[in-house]
Amino acid sequence: MRDTNIGRQLVIAAAVAVISTAAYLIVEFGPGNRAAREPIDKADRAATKAAAESAGAKVIPTQPKLAIEPSPWGPKPVQPPVVVY
Repeated sequence: MRDTNIGRQLVIAAAVAVISTAAYLIVEFGPGNRAAREPIDKADRAATKAAAESAGAKVIPTQPKLAIEPSPWGPKPVQPPVVVY
């Protein structure tokens, strides 16, 4: 059985696609979606620490990185072939 209203269905599908795309763009990039975060180098560390402590969290510094990092677990990466001309 052949559907004779294929044009109507295409119009409906296209309308749904356009409306969905417009809604996505408004939600993702609209005026109400502005980044309120400061760059990490300008972050107020004292305020962050005070907020964490007032919430009952224990604030401890992270351990420094090792001078010599251990080799990663797993197989070693393959070396590219050496082509001699």
